Amino acid sequence: MTTTVDTDAEEFGAHPRFAEALRALGLEDVLARTRRFPEATRTAAEAAAAIGCELSQICKSLIFAADGVPVLVLMDGASRVDVERVREELGAGKVTRADAGIVRETTGYAIGGVPPFGHRTRTRVLADRSLLAHELVWAAAGTPYTVFPIEPRELVAHAGATPVDVRERTA
Repeated sequence: MTTTVDTDAEEFGAHPRFAEALRALGLEDVLARTRRFPEATRTAAEAAAAIGCELSQICKSLIFAADGVPVLVLMDGASRVDVERVREELGAGKVTRADAGIVRETTGYAIGGVPPFGHRTRTRVLADRSLLAHELVWAAAGTPYTVFPIEPRELVAHAGATPVDVRERTA
């Protein structure tokens, strides 16, 4: 990694690895729109409050283990993942939330800053269709203090995600 990449990443606030992923995808415009906040935006609620958007416009990047294999689930910030629906979607025997060590090992990022793509390893990605209801969503840019805006269909495409319905059903 060059000094220029690190300097640019600092300027925009994105994690250097994520900034490099954006450049590799030709998404310099997305990098330029990355926003850094003085207070953490680790949770969807914190991010929505800092940005001034609806909670459902936040894209959470959550790592689960399906029969021990990491899988990324992209979910809107107002909803919760139904692990049983994820299990059914993947045809897995068991799906659990991955611990912090697995998240960092798989993605290269800490919980609260995991972006939807630009990870250390390639994983299967599921994107809940609820994200597609918005013109624009916001996702973590590799740190707990940075977010970036992106059109949901573009997000799904760059993440290599399969659109699915894995939200918890409301009673």
